[in-house]
Amino acid sequence: MSARTVLSTDEALLPEAVAAVRTAGARLRGRFDIDSRPSNLDEITAVLEANDAAVLELLRPALEAARPGAGWVEDELAGGALPDGEWWVTDPAEGNINHGHGMTEWSVTATLARDNNPVVTVVYLPLTEDTYTAVRGQGAYLNGVRLHTSNKTRLNAALVGTGQAKPGETAETFRQIGRTVTAMLENGLVTRVSVPATMQLIQLAAGRMDVFWQHSDVRSGLVAGALLVAEAGGTVTDLAGNPWSAASPDFLAATPALHAAALEVLAEALR
Repeated sequence: MSARTVLSTDEALLPEAVAAVRTAGARLRGRFDIDSRPSNLDEITAVLEANDAAVLELLRPALEAARPGAGWVEDELAGGALPDGEWWVTDPAEGNINHGHGMTEWSVTATLARDNNPVVTVVYLPLTEDTYTAVRGQGAYLNGVRLHTSNKTRLNAALVGTGQAKPGETAETFRQIGRTVTAMLENGLVTRVSVPATMQLIQLAAGRMDVFWQHSDVRSGLVAGALLVAEAGGTVTDLAGNPWSAASPDFLAATPALHAAALEVLAEALR
């Protein structure tokens, strides 16, 4: 199959993926309660699991029908390299913890990865009806309008961010987060520490934020944003400066003019 044929196939897939994600997102919106206040871990776990199950009931069969033969990543918190070929990497409730506590920063995401690189993605925010899309090599869009990363050139003017990828990270990961947040507080303009990653990465792709990094390889929180940022003109690597893929151990996305400075600050903090 030629590169042009693959691209055409990916372009043809996008409307089907958008329809699937928006339909699933409508169900998640219907489950949202701004007054939700789970009182203990058991209640939180039950809410999160019920959200995932309700959304996947619609999302999975639609995406599998749209791309027969693509694999399905079962564990949304998994990381590391995928087997060769095509895989759907989804998060039926990206920001599920926010949704379950009556907060508004959540979405539904679906990304087709090919040989560990995202090639088609949809991020849908049901509360605002915003749909972020990208096909590799074709640009990133918000509701059909092309996105571009910011034109900032100095880190001291940058809005930067990071966050915890999942519950139960290692003690070393928590130490790394602490050191790098401190470094960015000293070198950036304002530093956000929040979840989920996708909700910060769509801001970076839209030029509203400037740098995002994460000490984790949880795929579902990174693949969608990685493609959106790259297609919006940003630079996406690991924390060693190597090109990022789902096999990478960590993550850095930035507007091109700030990437080197951010990489230097983070590297110094981790020495």
